[in-house]
Amino acid sequence: MRSVSPAVKQETMRIASGTAIGVVLMWVVFFFLHQVNPEKIPFDYTVFLAGIGGFIFAAGNFFLMGLTVAAETDEGRARQRMQVSQRQRTLLMLAWGVVALAAPCFNGAAGIIPLLFPSMVIKIYYLTIGKAKLAQEKKDSQSADPTAGKGSEQ
Repeated sequence: MRSVSPAVKQETMRIASGTAIGVVLMWVVFFFLHQVNPEKIPFDYTVFLAGIGGFIFAAGNFFLMGLTVAAETDEGRARQRMQVSQRQRTLLMLAWGVVALAAPCFNGAAGIIPLLFPSMVIKIYYLTIGKAKLAQEKKDSQSADPTAGKGSEQ
C-alpha cells in the first residue's frame, strides 16, 4: 500500500473537521425542530446513526478523490482515472442514500444532509482563508519574478 501524501492528509482533515462540525450543527437543528414539532421531526438514535454514516461517506468520498488525484502524474491518464473514480464514488454516495432512506435504523434526511457539507466547507474556506492565501501566493510569486503576470507588454 502506497503512503498518502501530506497534502491529501491535510485537505482531508480540513474537510472531515468541517463536515463533523456540520453534522453536530445538524443534530442541534434536529433537536430544536423536534422541540417545535415532535410528531414530525424525530430526535432519536436514527438521527445520530445517519449523521455518523453520512459523515463517514462524505469524508471518505473526499479522501478517495484526493487519492485518485495524487496517484497519477500523466494528465491524460489522470483525467480518465478521475472520471472512473467520480462514477464509482457517485454510485457509492447513491448506495448510501438509498440505505439511509430505506433502512429503519437511519433517518433519511440526517443521512443525506452531511453529503452536502464537504462542498460547503470548501466554499467557506475559499471565501475566508483560501482567497487570502491565493492572493498572498500570487503576490509572493510576482515579487520573486518581476516579469510574472505582466503578459506580453511591448
